[in-house]
Amino acid sequence: MRNIAFIFARGGSKGLPRKNIKQLLGKPLIVYSIEKAFECHEIDAVFVSTDDAEISKIARACGAQIINRPSHLASDNSPEWLSWQHAIKYTQDRIGKFDNFVSLPATSPLRSVDDIEKAIAERIATDTDACLGISASHHSPYFNMVTRDSHGFCRLVIPPDKPISRRQDASAIFNITTIVYVLKPEYVLKGSSIFQGNVSAIEIPRERAIDIDDDFDFRLAELVLQERLKYDNNSSK
Repeated sequence: MRNIAFIFARGGSKGLPRKNIKQLLGKPLIVYSIEKAFECHEIDAVFVSTDDAEISKIARACGAQIINRPSHLASDNSPEWLSWQHAIKYTQDRIGKFDNFVSLPATSPLRSVDDIEKAIAERIATDTDACLGISASHHSPYFNMVTRDSHGFCRLVIPPDKPISRRQDASAIFNITTIVYVLKPEYVLKGSSIFQGNVSAIEIPRERAIDIDDDFDFRLAELVLQERLKYDNNSSK
């Protein structure tokens, strides 16, 4: 199997300006994803798709190959799926066809190599079109997630068939993480969204599933990394 890792990193970001290269414990955020991709023995090559010169410079210094993303695929309103298609076509034109498209978003610096390898193995074993990383949700549309009706009153997002008094009694609900996405390249090229086909998943512990969207997420990831480093240092003594 030939597995190619892709990291998609625009220069613009509204929630946290320049977040993809914001220093996280002395290292640009995107570097965490690039390094994990290179640490994974299942990955054959690492590409970074970006519209930004500074991101390109940092990614090249880490050994990644650069895909220059067109401006029309780098706006706030551009579907990332189109950037996925662009990256696959670019890569296939240069290195030929490959078996697994592996997206490792720059906003998830806490992933492990094991997460990547498990997702690849699961996609292959189940022969699904895609495999996602998911984590157990502490909120449920059957129990404690609400919407407002036309009168402004709160209603459960999905009313259950019978009253549920504990979240644990509701159907299991999972959040999609941004830890890893593994898809068949041809599925991405022919489709327009992940859930058009058969999708499998691996579960990711909550402490690794942080997705950095704003400053709160960034500080939380920083704290988790600091604790991880402290634990690793104490374990090596």
